[in-house]
Amino acid sequence: MNAIVLTAFWGVVMMFAGAFLKSKSLPKYLAIAGIIIVFLANAIELKTQTSFFNIDLHNMIRTDSFNLTFIAVAVAATFLLFILNGKDFENIGIHVSEYFALIFFILCGVALSATFNTLLLMFLGIEIISIPLYILSGSEKKNLKSNEAALKYLLMGAFSTGIMLMGIAFIYGANENGSFFISNINLGAQPISPMFVVGLVFLLVSMSFKVSAAPFHFWAPDVYDGAPMVVTSFMATVVKVAAFIAFIRLFDNAFGKIHTQWQNLIVVITIATLLIGNITAVFQQSVKRMLAYSSIAQAGFMMLALLSLNDKGKEGIIIYSAAYSLATIGLFAVLVKMKDYTIDGFNGMAKKYPAIAVSAAIFLFSLTGIPLTIGFQAKFMMLLSVIEAGGYFWVVIIAVLFAAVSAFYYFRIIQAMFFKPALPDENSLAAGKSFKIIIVITAILIILLGVYPELLVGWIYS
Repeated sequence: MNAIVLTAFWGVVMMFAGAFLKSKSLPKYLAIAGIIIVFLANAIELKTQTSFFNIDLHNMIRTDSFNLTFIAVAVAATFLLFILNGKDFENIGIHVSEYFALIFFILCGVALSATFNTLLLMFLGIEIISIPLYILSGSEKKNLKSNEAALKYLLMGAFSTGIMLMGIAFIYGANENGSFFISNINLGAQPISPMFVVGLVFLLVSMSFKVSAAPFHFWAPDVYDGAPMVVTSFMATVVKVAAFIAFIRLFDNAFGKIHTQWQNLIVVITIATLLIGNITAVFQQSVKRMLAYSSIAQAGFMMLALLSLNDKGKEGIIIYSAAYSLATIGLFAVLVKMKDYTIDGFNGMAKKYPAIAVSAAIFLFSLTGIPLTIGFQAKFMMLLSVIEAGGYFWVVIIAVLFAAVSAFYYFRIIQAMFFKPALPDENSLAAGKSFKIIIVITAILIILLGVYPELLVGWIYS
């Protein structure tokens, strides 16, 4: 509850700040202060299970250690984005404070999506996330690719929202309790009607679209490629994992009792996502577009938590959220500082910028799932959750094979950095000393959490 109220409040603060602050650099520091306050307030609620705001929500929101831990991860990832790329928001346009305001509103939706207890609040949470993103995607008004990204995202997002509302209507109509509360849907305790089946499938399709799972992924590469780099970094990490938390929360609490009856649909989506994401990423020359397709492939691994739907899977999705967000935000932060976004743009980086090159290599190792990184722990937990659930060991084998495929396109960047001739001067990085320090700290954190994942998992059981 603390995170919901404070992110909404700070979003309003950032909006008013835009009217009074003349400097383009001050909003960044105000946003960083706000994100620290939100993180501390959420941490207090996580440790004490008490909220600063005594509001009777009629059980429409339910907080526990799991969703509060995820909110902490999402807020921490946003803090990392702000300190790495806060200045780069100034390059998007003149409304810098408003860009930060929209991100705080999105974080409010993220917190709602992690804590909802009714279908209506789930819908509100998803839409509070989506609508500001439509604006941010097209915030580079003079860039035609940004305009195209915003239009595609708006049209496809509106279509998927319609499907979600239709699914909610079918579930409500078929529910003998006449309730939007997910705990009252009570599937498994009553005969499953055709209306329930249609509603479940509609919700599955709409949520698959939100997490860019195949075959509902087609919007993601163009939107990620066209949106401003810092917006893509946020959209591909915090927003994606928030949609997964909502996906898991909905299907676990509302449809968990009939898990075996929709598991096969998840298997099909998972394999299709791993196949399309990884194979398509192999052929990309633009690193930004490659990361867009690799984010689809990473979604395939995160779908394994929905396939298993057990405690190990829930632990795994928290670790995956942290691993994927840290590594991806770090890589996008390096890309923002570059002029050439192709793989050739990384040529010889290790010779001119050794600290950044080694850190970027660690990010890529983590995304691949190399041991001693948190990415390895994340993938291992996902695979272990499916093994414990039983019956789908062959899916684990397929996932491991596609993880090997991902090593091919991730290691192409490492090869360019360490084994290709040095970058020409015109492709030099615009990176200061503080940026390099933060990038190195992020890489160290990935190793630290890879060796001691209990530092994060322990929060779930605090």
